[in-house]
Amino acid sequence: MATFVPGLTPPADCAAVLTFIVSPAGDLLVVSSEPLRLPGPGPLSAAPGSAATGSVFLGRLGDTACFAQWGPEVAPAGTEYRNLREVLLRLDEPLGPLAGRARQVLEWDRDHRYCGRCGTRMQDKGDERARVCPACAHLCFPRISPAIIVGITRGDRILLCRNRRFAGVMYSIVAGFVDVGETLEQTVEREVAEEVGLRVRNIRYFGSQSWPFPSGLMLGFTAEAEPGDIRVDGDEIVEADWYTAANLPTIPRPGSISRCIIDSLLGRG
Repeated sequence: MATFVPGLTPPADCAAVLTFIVSPAGDLLVVSSEPLRLPGPGPLSAAPGSAATGSVFLGRLGDTACFAQWGPEVAPAGTEYRNLREVLLRLDEPLGPLAGRARQVLEWDRDHRYCGRCGTRMQDKGDERARVCPACAHLCFPRISPAIIVGITRGDRILLCRNRRFAGVMYSIVAGFVDVGETLEQTVEREVAEEVGLRVRNIRYFGSQSWPFPSGLMLGFTAEAEPGDIRVDGDEIVEADWYTAANLPTIPRPGSISRCIIDSLLGRG
């Protein structure tokens, strides 16, 4: 697959157009068939009442110009809206990450049309993806919320947790948003202590993944557990235990950073 190059102005020489169409609820429009694929090019009317009235250029994927656009409330014939969490990892690279980018850019475009300081209508900055207020010069870029996700081991076992919000009986690893004034390592220590009552050592960076729920950047780590018993908070985490590669419960699907960390720590990757 071609490399994606971000951009602000649609080029005149692209051979094709690909539009990521997002519902007012944040779902992605796909063709009602398998394998999962996006609909072909063609404009759709903006959703009634939507602040966005046209397409937003994202950049180029080889010779294809990529756009994001709000879609109508009801999907056109032959298509359907699917939850972005469901399809993000099922689309071929780099279409999944681009779908996440599309939703984030549209939401930023919708939510930053007026200045948060003085209420004046914002203007596009022109040379970068940003909005500037012509009255008070307040400058707004698309916001990204950093979060950590950490795989914790004790010997040959890994700590897996069931979050109250997870569908079914899926288990994953500890995660949480970075607080104001924290380093990433401090966030790892705090989240682990809050959610499962453990202390950790040897915190090491693993990798990252864009995660648009909402506008997040997941920063992956690994760590080793200090001696001590698991104490789940009972609020966010309702179950947690140590597992080996031989007795794993249901875990996140391949492609997610959580699954990559789990597979790496258990020697499955």
